[in-house]
Amino acid sequence: MPTKQQLGRLGEQVACRYLRERERLAVLARNWRCPAGELDIVATDRARLVVCEVKCRSGTGRDGPLEAVTPDKLARVRGLAARWRAAHGLHHLEIRCDLVGILWPRSGPIRLHHVRGA
Repeated sequence: MPTKQQLGRLGEQVACRYLRERERLAVLARNWRCPAGELDIVATDRARLVVCEVKCRSGTGRDGPLEAVTPDKLARVRGLAARWRAAHGLHHLEIRCDLVGILWPRSGPIRLHHVRGA
């Protein structure tokens, strides 16, 4: 069984693949850090900047993965998205914050839930 950190990285890989293949987004950055925090995935659909917070869980014993995203966490993600946009000179793009929850049970298929514009 992977560690919590390994599971998080695997979940981000699955989320990136999903966003590229199913949502047709271009992934611009992963794990972007600044002094204020970290963005899991930064992507674009060319009309807007799409910032995705990824939460991955290995079992069903707790709340679902997206239950971990509080209003405060979402506000921090929005603030970080604005910092990323400014740092990369993309002021013309509007920002959309998405959530990707991945349930990765010990047996059976993984389940991914994508919430657009959280």
